Amino acid sequence: MDGKKHTETVEQAMVAIRRRQTRRALARQATQNSTTHDPATHDVLDAVEAAEQANQQATVTTIATALAIDQPRASKLVAKAVAAGLVQRQADQQDGRRALLIRTEHGRAVSERIHEARRAAFDQAMTGWTPDERAEFARLLTRFVAALP
Repeated sequence: MDGKKHTETVEQAMVAIRRRQTRRALARQATQNSTTHDPATHDVLDAVEAAEQANQQATVTTIATALAIDQPRASKLVAKAVAAGLVQRQADQQDGRRALLIRTEHGRAVSERIHEARRAAFDQAMTGWTPDERAEFARLLTRFVAALP
């Protein structure tokens, strides 16, 4: 198989992944026994968690950027996450006009359930793979994602 054909195969695989495993689909799997949260708020949790892990502050603006949505949509999603008790707003001590977003204890628990459900789905998809195959896939996928624009 030549390079062009490999690229076409990767494209087809990525489209299939996108159709089957959107953030919302994975979030629905994580909470299939619970209807208390709008799956779109899970995107907010992911973005706030990513900011925390990067030692950065999460705001509505950073959520909009992370989710590639406009500010009004991000604001609505954040409001839903706050109303659901997943995220809280905290005044920015350096800029009183800004509110920082922080996951609540409940939000952290929901994040963990989402992670567990995603990992279970991925683990199931790799059933029958050797540890070396899993390690190589993880290495190559991480490298691939890091190189995406």
